Amino acid sequence: KPFKNNPAVVDYFDARGYITFNAAKFIDFQFGYDKNFIGHGYRSLFLSDWGNSYLFGKINTRIWKFNYQNIFMELMPEFHKPGRDTLIDRKYAAMHHLSMNVTKWLNIGLFESVVFGRRNRFDFQYLNPIIFYRHIEGTVGSPDNAFAGFDFKANVAKKFQFYGQFLLDEFLISKLRNDPKNWVNKYGIQLGAKYINAFGIQNLDLQAEVNRVRPFTYAHYDSVSNYTHYNQPLAHPLGANFQEFVGILQYQPHPKWNIYARAMYYYKGLDSTGVNNGGNIFRDYTTRSAESGFAVGGGNKATCFNGMLNLSYEFKHNLFFELMMQYRRFRLSGVNTENNQSTLVSAGVRWNIFRRTYDF
Repeated sequence: KPFKNNPAVVDYFDARGYITFNAAKFIDFQFGYDKNFIGHGYRSLFLSDWGNSYLFGKINTRIWKFNYQNIFMELMPEFHKPGRDTLIDRKYAAMHHLSMNVTKWLNIGLFESVVFGRRNRFDFQYLNPIIFYRHIEGTVGSPDNAFAGFDFKANVAKKFQFYGQFLLDEFLISKLRNDPKNWVNKYGIQLGAKYINAFGIQNLDLQAEVNRVRPFTYAHYDSVSNYTHYNQPLAHPLGANFQEFVGILQYQPHPKWNIYARAMYYYKGLDSTGVNNGGNIFRDYTTRSAESGFAVGGGNKATCFNGMLNLSYEFKHNLFFELMMQYRRFRLSGVNTENNQSTLVSAGVRWNIFRRTYDF
């Protein structure tokens, strides 16, 4: 909310918490106000924890080699808050994620979700913990935004882990084969790898990851049903129409010292005045300028490099002194952005709380 009636300055309070109830050895119930993350990588194309918290209920069931997760969420649609306090409307989401340990080294999972808007009420048909959401969406008239996908994680030679996600919003086989740049081919791909104790150096871990999401993915013709919450994407912070490369190094030369370095580079297609290029997932996809010709990064192409180095020393248990330096350079094609770069240097003490990151 505005701080001391100054619209240029805001005051905010972030509170999170949840309760967990173990109904049996194999089933847990969780209810609260917090974030969730589905995936094995640095980013997630399914559900990420980088955005704002939300009210949720979660059921986690473990049977034999299977782990089955249901998440039901109350979210906020896109809004422009007036100067005075007011009640903001709500929208809702339901998600399933079923994973299986196929072998000792391979885990695969199936994911589905739906985001829907009802006038401040939850559609109880989506409480069904088993049936496919696409079927339910069809029975209620198909007004909602449904997704499906799969993920995997493979541990190889005790030192390597390979992982990935494939998110499917919508596509047609005929279009994918004959017209791969058609707008209806809406999907995202993540591939990554981790190298533990790299090159034989104890406690040196490396990670590399690529994320690629096609234009118009996550968007919907009804702005209430797009894949967002509190004016932020639910999955990747870049939304759609981008490709991102991430590299991470983490080294612990001594039990009390930790070195963390991260570098990321992305390119993304932005909209131009009056033209919807599929990068803004808040926009109605029916406002697109054409039926085909949409490539990843198409439109006004923006590129960004973001590098960060963090040195941490643990004085006592969960009490850290940290030094951090971060450099960010953003460029927009055809625009003079020579000065659109920044360097941040900070020092601080962190006690039993997470480290704040600026990774987009």
